[in-house]
Amino acid sequence: MSKITKVVARQVFDSRGNPTIEAEVYSNNLSASSICPSGASTGTYEAFEKRDKSNKKYLGKSVLKPVKIINNLISKKLKNQNIHDQERIDHILIKLDGTKQKKKIGANAILSVSMAAKKLSSKIKKIPLYKNFIVKKNFKLPYPMMNIINGGAHANNGLRIQEFMIRPDKARSFSEAVRMCFIIINNLRSLIKKKGHSTSVGDEGGFAPMINDNESALKLIVKAIKKSGFTNGQDVSICLDVAANELIKNKNYSIHSKNYITVDQSIKKYLLLIKKYKIKSIEDPFSENDWPAWSKFVSKLSNKTQIVGDDLFVTNLERLKVGFLNVSANSILIKLNQIGTVTETLEVIKFAQLIGFKTIISHRSGDSEDAFIADLAVGTDSNQIKTGSLARSERVSKYNQLIRIEEDLGNRSKMNKIN
Repeated sequence: MSKITKVVARQVFDSRGNPTIEAEVYSNNLSASSICPSGASTGTYEAFEKRDKSNKKYLGKSVLKPVKIINNLISKKLKNQNIHDQERIDHILIKLDGTKQKKKIGANAILSVSMAAKKLSSKIKKIPLYKNFIVKKNFKLPYPMMNIINGGAHANNGLRIQEFMIRPDKARSFSEAVRMCFIIINNLRSLIKKKGHSTSVGDEGGFAPMINDNESALKLIVKAIKKSGFTNGQDVSICLDVAANELIKNKNYSIHSKNYITVDQSIKKYLLLIKKYKIKSIEDPFSENDWPAWSKFVSKLSNKTQIVGDDLFVTNLERLKVGFLNVSANSILIKLNQIGTVTETLEVIKFAQLIGFKTIISHRSGDSEDAFIADLAVGTDSNQIKTGSLARSERVSKYNQLIRIEEDLGNRSKMNKIN
């Protein structure tokens, strides 16, 4: 039995230049490390991210206290634990914290250790990480939901919707999926330049032009898809992340313009956009507590439209069960740091797939070179992955890892099903 000999943590930096935690788990002379991501647009019910708010040297954003907790407490508690018993490791971490949202130790400290342990287990077993989640023979690659225009909290422009994405539905391999997105992105760059806008990118690598309304962005994407030789709604689908938590006031929403309108009016606008631009997926169309609005929206749509809960579910099993009973969505976004451990994340994925929900593995806006989620997507049979655009190495690292996994699978490599 391979036992944990020590855990070492350090403060490193994420893609936004903010401090975050890297934990390294050791078993004798072998080790593996992992870096915890951080979100900008976060749900109220997410697990807690612990920072040193009183440390003015890092403007209150350092993570030196949780790093110290890992080095002085967690390392001792995990010493001599079986590295392959992920559930036991995570149970110890959860019990050490003892709070519902991991406010004592912090989900960022707990998750960095949890992921590193999973990596080290794979390393000792001498198997790829993606083969260390569920026991199966036929692994499939996820379709990328590639962020190509940023708005909302991820960009400094006038767009209300946070992410405009494309999904290459007709791609027959992951490499082909990336190629299709590459062509569209480059044609979109040209179209944005012609409009006289900047082609600088936002937090997740998508372009962040100074566009003031959602439809202007959608029209540009449709043109880029057509210019690339593809058919919108068939070869490639447009997907949106609204992040409606940022756009609610007195139960009304400013999703479609700066003016606030009712839920019913918002739904009518959504239905028009879906029909006009053949949108196949909408994430967080309403706020995290507005369950009736979600249910009403789902009732107006066919199963062909993917309604994704992110802030609504926050990778939390209890909230997912409520959403299922209320018929509030048909898909769930999976973010490890929303819940805080690998074990809890896997429990949510298993339940979501059991009830027929699509599982979409996701990055965070403050991410790193750690490609853990790429392996997680393949290893859990999740049919889609959100990890930004083909820009910024913290985003591209996940795509590159999926290309490696596809190569590793060789002739057995297949794309997962979307519908």
